[in-house]
Amino acid sequence: MALSASLILGLELAPTWAGEQTKKEPNTEIRLAPGDDKTSYENTDYETNSLSLEYRTGKAAGLYEIATSPQLGLPLVSISTNNRVDRAKIQLGRKLFFDRRLSRNKTMSCAMCHIPEQGFSNNELQRAIGFEGRNLKRNAPTILNVAYYQGLFADARESNLEQQVWSPLLAPNEMNNPSIGYVIDTIVSSSDYSGLFENAFGTPVSMQNIGDALAQYQRSLISGNSRFDQWFYGKEESALNTQEIEGFNLFVGKAKCAACHQIGRDYALFTDNKLHNTGIGYENSMLKPSQYVSVQIAPGVVTQVARSRVDSVGIPPENDLGRYEISLDPKDRWKFRTSSLRNIALTAPYMHNGQFSELEEVIEFYNRGGVAHELLSPLITPLILSKDEVKALSAFLRSLTGNNVEMLVSDAFAVTIGDSD
Repeated sequence: MALSASLILGLELAPTWAGEQTKKEPNTEIRLAPGDDKTSYENTDYETNSLSLEYRTGKAAGLYEIATSPQLGLPLVSISTNNRVDRAKIQLGRKLFFDRRLSRNKTMSCAMCHIPEQGFSNNELQRAIGFEGRNLKRNAPTILNVAYYQGLFADARESNLEQQVWSPLLAPNEMNNPSIGYVIDTIVSSSDYSGLFENAFGTPVSMQNIGDALAQYQRSLISGNSRFDQWFYGKEESALNTQEIEGFNLFVGKAKCAACHQIGRDYALFTDNKLHNTGIGYENSMLKPSQYVSVQIAPGVVTQVARSRVDSVGIPPENDLGRYEISLDPKDRWKFRTSSLRNIALTAPYMHNGQFSELEEVIEFYNRGGVAHELLSPLITPLILSKDEVKALSAFLRSLTGNNVEMLVSDAFAVTIGDSD
């Protein structure tokens, strides 16, 4: 059964078991988190903090200006000469991104995995859920600042956003469209797209300009000028506190984070745009899993079920060999792309498979030296960080949130969700 748009967006309607639903007043505050934290369901006085879609309101932002203006701590985005920045193209891509009709059964949009208020990722699921509830083997990554990646997807199998969009559109377990032509026909038959492609591109809808439009919207989701940027590049001494500065010194020193999450003299992408083996993929593929699985059987009620019983009624999780699945080079087993750390406080869970729900868990993983095995990156070794140093490093990472994220989320809330013709 396909999940509803409101559920996947983390915007569930208020519970109705107590009688007629009470409507909430419109709320203009942008909350950078799931609408409901999924706790305390067992309490009889539970009350959701979610908003129904009719109260999901926002204000359009100047996405063209964001895409073409420098932001403190980030370079200008390099734009292909074949897809120059254009206001009409950005707006068209924005419309496509939130259109549920672009999936085979008209229920899923790009935004239902890359949820704006959840850091344009998905805070509620370790790994994304696609067409008709089908599991995906990887975490839904944030698309904030995706314009700076040289390789896309965790295995870096695509090199530009124009091409990348067709992978989720056609994947059987994602949006499940049977063909490129099927997607084009869906758009052509939707009256609200009449003339939009012709106005933006001068040509009718095609495989090329669908990709170009979606790429233009994603390249407008630039978010810099974090408190770190104001301190490091803007020289505002008060932008970071003492603990955060200690965390920065650990980041570039003892903790060795900057070896992969690089900081430059003029800007910081917080990624080397390379692939590394941290041991996570090896651990999940090769080490014997626990005999028991934690299963939530009711809100607030979790029990341990024998893994054999779970496997008997479902499909076992698919092993993820990372870059090897693309290159077929044995040395590339369990290598994954270095993610940027910008806005990381908003984009839990972490790692390619969503294994860790808290930043401190990630730091402790690296503090232990990852998972030792033959192909582990030589950059990963035990760090011997104290508890206070772990806290300081975590505090520093939380300073990397861009100052315009709420604006980008509000802009997303202003989009009319494509749902019916």
